[in-house]
Amino acid sequence: MERESVRIGEPGLPGELALPARPLGVVVFAHGSGSSRLSPRNRFVADALHSHRLGTLLFDLLGEAEAADPRNVFDVALLGSRVRSALDWLDQRKLLAGLQVGVFGASTGAAAALHAAAEHPRRIGAVVSRGGRPDLAGARLGEVDAPTLLVVGSLDKEVLNLNRAAMRSMQCCKRLEVVPGASHLFEEPGTLDAAAHLAGAWFETHLKQQPAQ
Repeated sequence: MERESVRIGEPGLPGELALPARPLGVVVFAHGSGSSRLSPRNRFVADALHSHRLGTLLFDLLGEAEAADPRNVFDVALLGSRVRSALDWLDQRKLLAGLQVGVFGASTGAAAALHAAAEHPRRIGAVVSRGGRPDLAGARLGEVDAPTLLVVGSLDKEVLNLNRAAMRSMQCCKRLEVVPGASHLFEEPGTLDAAAHLAGAWFETHLKQQPAQ
């Protein structure tokens, strides 16, 4: 596994690129409120994706000063623009040329992932939301073309209802997976592992199916 510390976009947001041998694609992580590239949950999921021969890019969507302002945490357009910056950064890496890109979003990061997918349909091959708030993407939901998997815990009742409502606004290939016994943060034994491997299978299937741009 090759790992590299990187800086993304004009703000120079810190991140880490990890690439297994002969990757099938690269998954950009869009973390949720109060989280960062160092989130144990996202790093756990990233490790699971590596077993599916997927590279990962974990990075902070907000700078330290930006993260201190709670308004930025729910500014989906801003967060989506940071996902776009990550896509631009990947495009500039010759070694990654031809690889399909997926986006994995958690909480508000899921809305940012879907916002970016709606704006850049040719650049994002698949999206996975874990305990996400896709509803925060609003009208952009109907513009998403990328195959989208929504993973929600069975105990996360309110978010589950929001995901079901969001699905009705989406026209793309989509699926809702409910992980039994999981709460919002998937802290219960085995639940995060289940979500991670659902994500890995989704990305592996849909990034393989799409030709490189």
